[in-house]
Amino acid sequence: MKLPLEVLHHTNLVKHLKNTMSQTTFTFRVEEDLKENFISIAKSMDRTGAQLLRDYMRDLVRQRQEADEHDTWFREQVRIGLESASAGNLVPHEQVEEKFAARKTETRRKLDKLSQAVQSAGQP
Repeated sequence: MKLPLEVLHHTNLVKHLKNTMSQTTFTFRVEEDLKENFISIAKSMDRTGAQLLRDYMRDLVRQRQEADEHDTWFREQVRIGLESASAGNLVPHEQVEEKFAARKTETRRKLDKLSQAVQSAGQP
């Protein structure tokens, strides 16, 4: 019997994935009521407990990797900033104060304008 090319391709892909994705068993103890509630929730989501746990583990690992990458990036930015400051690349305090005072004034102006527009829209 000759199989269609699609089936052969799919079969080869599944074999390839099985060979490249090694799996292991993870066993741990939980309270019986926690297990029962978890399985019940999983079923209500049309998932198995194992699927939800795998998803959670993947998400946790991804979040941790992202946090570690951000931490590495942040530490590098701090290092660059400290080196820049040590080299004398600083902005005088007065200049910073002036810049943020102007920002504050502009923000208040925009908020006042928005507030007036909201009040005008509410009047018949």
